[in-house]
Amino acid sequence: MDLKFDEKGLIPAVVQDYYSKQVLTVAYMNQESLDITMKEGYTCFFSRSRQELWRKGETSGNRQKVVSITADCDGDSLVVEVIKDGPACHTGAESCFFNPVFAAEDETPFSYEGLYNMIEGRKTQPKEGSYTTYLFDKGMDKILKKVGEECTEVIIAGAKEDKEETIYEIADLAYHVMVMMVQQRIEMKDVTAELAKRHVVDHKVKQERMK
Repeated sequence: MDLKFDEKGLIPAVVQDYYSKQVLTVAYMNQESLDITMKEGYTCFFSRSRQELWRKGETSGNRQKVVSITADCDGDSLVVEVIKDGPACHTGAESCFFNPVFAAEDETPFSYEGLYNMIEGRKTQPKEGSYTTYLFDKGMDKILKKVGEECTEVIIAGAKEDKEETIYEIADLAYHVMVMMVQQRIEMKDVTAELAKRHVVDHKVKQERMK
């Protein structure tokens, strides 16, 4: 397909996480940077401010391994799916898109990736009065203490066979586990990849064989 570069010889590239499908950043490529990207297998862009090529991660080490590049129906924009080695944003956030502008309250879909990003945003951009920011300020000991407390609450609720209470406590545990993950720089894709390696393990004997 013939790509349509603009009058400055550029084409927008939407960079997307291969595992989570989260949009990481939007950058621009010219023909040379696109050729380099396809040849080397890692993202290379054209900086409009510096007017020069730049390879993502050349200074930070947070490179992006390219899985696929897809053009839209008009051939004037690209989606680049990548496996990232670190945060995509210069602020240290995993994605450049973490500033909420608008969301319809009744129609905002929940996702674990969205929750993870919100938690991460409270770490990279602390917010006064935020419980999540408070946990990060207190550090890992406090976070681990909360994870332990929530584990206990799940066990107590489960022992009572109270479904609603158990669901509530599991949600609390999931949230605090994600806080711990962000603190340790463990991403959702890391857990997904580990589960994918195991497939669906129903029997302990099968799990033992996998070790």
